Amino acid sequence: MTLAVGDRVPTVTATNQDDETVAVSGEEPTVVYFYPRDDTPGCTVEARQFELERETYRDAGVAVYGVSTDDVSSHERFAEQYELGFDLLADPDGEVAETFDVAVTGGTSERVTFVLADGAVRAVYTGVEPDGHARTVLGDMLDGGLATLE
Repeated sequence: MTLAVGDRVPTVTATNQDDETVAVSGEEPTVVYFYPRDDTPGCTVEARQFELERETYRDAGVAVYGVSTDDVSSHERFAEQYELGFDLLADPDGEVAETFDVAVTGGTSERVTFVLADGAVRAVYTGVEPDGHARTVLGDMLDGGLATLE
């Protein structure tokens, strides 16, 4: 069972596609989306759509992180191939997934998205359909007052 709305989010650290250590605390409005595998059809659609919305997320003060069990070099290739400008966090041992109580089966995490703010989980999306998901999450954050466009 994944973390639920209202649960506190412990700070997690992971390495991004640039081999930099990134800390995610969820104090600021943040989207953390878990996906199964780099460069697969659904995961590519989801990542490319988060990239298409990246400036709007940034303008709304929302950080976006993609997390999978792929390693740093896989994330680097994936980010370069699709010109992704947000952090992809490598979680090859499933430690970040475990912190969020996201199931890892056969070496891949399930597709689930968390909206974080003020150090707590504000929304959870399970059974995610990749197409349109980035826009849905952004719209929900704006409608729910978790983000504001100026």
